[in-house]
Amino acid sequence: MANDASTVFDLVILGGGSGGYAAALRGAQLGLDVALIEKDKVGGTCLHRGCIPTKALLHAGEIADQARESEQFGVKASFEGIDVPAVHKYKDEVISGLYKGLQGLIASRKVTYIEGEGRLSSPTSVDVNGQRIQGRHVLLATGSVPKSLPGLAIDGNRIISSDHALVLDRVPKSAIILGGGVIGVEFASAWKSFGADVTVIEGLKHLVPVEDENSSKLLERAFRKRGIKFSLGTFFQKAEYTQDGVKVTLADGKEFEAEVLLVAVGRGPVSQGLGYEEAGVAMDRGYVLVDEYMRTNVPTVSAVGDLVPTLQLAHVGFAEGILVAERLAGLKTVPIDYDGVPRVTYCHPEVASVGITEAKAKEIYGADKVVALKYNLAGNGKSKILKTAGEIKLVQVKDGAVVGVHMVGDRMGEQVGEAQLIYNWEALPAEVAQLIHAHPTQNEAMGEAHLALAGKPLHSHD
Repeated sequence: MANDASTVFDLVILGGGSGGYAAALRGAQLGLDVALIEKDKVGGTCLHRGCIPTKALLHAGEIADQARESEQFGVKASFEGIDVPAVHKYKDEVISGLYKGLQGLIASRKVTYIEGEGRLSSPTSVDVNGQRIQGRHVLLATGSVPKSLPGLAIDGNRIISSDHALVLDRVPKSAIILGGGVIGVEFASAWKSFGADVTVIEGLKHLVPVEDENSSKLLERAFRKRGIKFSLGTFFQKAEYTQDGVKVTLADGKEFEAEVLLVAVGRGPVSQGLGYEEAGVAMDRGYVLVDEYMRTNVPTVSAVGDLVPTLQLAHVGFAEGILVAERLAGLKTVPIDYDGVPRVTYCHPEVASVGITEAKAKEIYGADKVVALKYNLAGNGKSKILKTAGEIKLVQVKDGAVVGVHMVGDRMGEQVGEAQLIYNWEALPAEVAQLIHAHPTQNEAMGEAHLALAGKPLHSHD
């Protein structure tokens, strides 16, 4: 390796996804000399193979559903089918526009961008393209890739990952989705809207199992109504090819057949063969271990994003990257409260939440100290207009702050902004009830729920 010792950066970042590029932009803004190394495209999984493309597909599916259902709004329209190449063109144009904007942003901040596959060569250097890039500090942000299960080989044809699903050249006639978490239910929703026959298999008791149980049950009810089938509570055993598709067998012997099997059992960290362990960085099951300030056990190395065992969300990566940049620039930093991070599953209907579940609250505070209130969207004018069903559920410590907000319904992801303020500012129901929410909006449901929890319900029963 050629060692160019003439330049020593303040911060060398390995990985240009959400966490890496956020650290680069914030670091440069604070006067740090930053090098950003990325082997593929800046923006990482979120922009190119995750958040953005999946939401574009889901929006296309929403348009398809609206065309099918237009007559209930007095609008005569016809649904003629899905033009898959045109859907991909729309999706790719969204990605391309954001990608170009991000490239321009990085250039404008004077970040040294290096395209190539990097490897940590010491606690203060990364090797890439035959060069050794030296830094006073190194940030590891190499992200994640789709996981599979032991003995289940993803072939990219009949057994696919979310990466393959995003570029599939057709709408499958039928699909089995292994995994009922965020990725699984989002693809189930999109494919159903496109006209596929979909079955979700989840080994745990509920879909979106990390959410409040009430949210899971509401989503399951909505999926049944939409004709999305699911099997819960029994784990996968094996998959095998049939003449023209895939057969999945569960541990109890039940069998399911479809044209394709989408494996959506989560994402694993990208850390193998990158020199982390050789540099002395502590690891666990492929994840890099960090403290609350994203510091590893090696003083000159930090890590963020899907590479560390925190919530695998782009906005978490952003926040972690900013935290590292500000810490290195000498600013006072505050650890992230991961319970206070908003979470949204963009299926139809959407599931959104912030804070802790009712079950977790009872575990922490005691069952007699927890109050839960459900506000049905049937009482909300704008939700009626949109013909969406669902609920806002509030979890409160008795006579204290709201510690959980759990929402199901179309566009609930747009309500999670206020919800995160309520949780993170430890608001009392009476304080939120004093705020005036615009009418008619879905956001008004948040105000109505807090009015009810404060003991003065307006458009809901005591």
